[in-house]
Amino acid sequence: MKRRHFLQHVLTAASVLPACRFLSHLTAHAATVRAQRKACILMWMGGGPPTIDLFDLKPGSKNGGEFTPIDTAVPGIQICEHLPEIAKVFGDLSLIRSMSTREADHTRGRYYMHTSYVPNPTVTHPTFGSVVSYEFRDRLDDLQIPAFVSIGAAGGDAGFLGMAHAPFVVDASGQIRNAPSEENRRRLPRRLAMLEEIEAGFIRSRRGDLPQDHLSVYRNAVNLMTSDQMAAFSPQRSAPRWGLEAESDAVMERYGQNGFGRGLLVARRLVQIGVPFVEVSMNGWDLHQNVFQTLRNQHLPQLDRGVSALVSDLRDRGMIDDVVLVWMGEFGRTPRINQNVGRDHWASSWTVMMGGGGLRNGQVIGATDKDGVAIADGSRSFLPGDIWATVAHALGIPLNTVHTSRRGRPMKLANGGTPVKELIG
Repeated sequence: MKRRHFLQHVLTAASVLPACRFLSHLTAHAATVRAQRKACILMWMGGGPPTIDLFDLKPGSKNGGEFTPIDTAVPGIQICEHLPEIAKVFGDLSLIRSMSTREADHTRGRYYMHTSYVPNPTVTHPTFGSVVSYEFRDRLDDLQIPAFVSIGAAGGDAGFLGMAHAPFVVDASGQIRNAPSEENRRRLPRRLAMLEEIEAGFIRSRRGDLPQDHLSVYRNAVNLMTSDQMAAFSPQRSAPRWGLEAESDAVMERYGQNGFGRGLLVARRLVQIGVPFVEVSMNGWDLHQNVFQTLRNQHLPQLDRGVSALVSDLRDRGMIDDVVLVWMGEFGRTPRINQNVGRDHWASSWTVMMGGGGLRNGQVIGATDKDGVAIADGSRSFLPGDIWATVAHALGIPLNTVHTSRRGRPMKLANGGTPVKELIG
């Protein structure tokens, strides 16, 4: 069952009657969202960004590329000249320059970086957003919309944790696919009554976990259709009860009038009302040719504006210590520049950026050698499990958590990864 099943069924049947009572309970007891709720925003760079040109420049090396490093707000740390606004807010960010992962294929790398596990034909591991949704399931009494939202594209699914924790996908403007029309909303009560009988019989049939998962998805669908928290998806809308204002033109311009910038603005609004995990995708990083021209004219201006706006906005709102930021793709790009002035797939030595979340930021952890082809002597290499273990620590998820697959196999949180000690103190 796919996540788009979520709202397609709402168009024809919507949900079950207990969901309405469930929603009424939430509305009655949710005057405000609790302050200081922890969350994570994953900025996913689909295709694999050339981090050697962004965050680990090699001036003077044959692999150094066309860009010049500039100073950041943290003395001694430099990044690309085309990221001047990120440089200004670097005190709230950190770089892990010694990622060394083994998957240099797009599909396998995406799976590995999202789940901490390499693909296995016998089990589908949950993407980490689904893990957060599952672990936070008892903490979100006043959240009426899904706990895991993916803006632009889904980087994975819930695997053995069940479709109730799969990513809810919207486009960069916060528009929901297959959303019901006003006419369908008016027909909702009759459809709910009709479906109640069908669902009750389906659950009584004892056909495994699917019927109950189905019910959970329907309940979330009703919430989506009726909750004023849905204003979080639309920057032009306000929801005073949840502390959301309509965003001004100045704020939207600050983030950038592009898909990535709009997605980050929606992400901030979602974590503001209590969504614990939001993924925002920026695709187009598979730069096998014209890497420097594409970075200079397209990707880096959008990246610089969007990330710096998000960091500044979270700080201005007093949220920066409660929202963990993760920036990464499925791998890096080759240190060697190819004959098409591009860089190819490279998983041996590359960079992930993290920030916020109460971490000890303003750091560079790890290093690559002078040409960027290997982890430098004396530097620890990091795996995706270490990144997600750091996120789990920041969110308050116990690191000894073990999930059980549908076949009864124990699965360690973040594949047993270890938090980056320099970031957690």
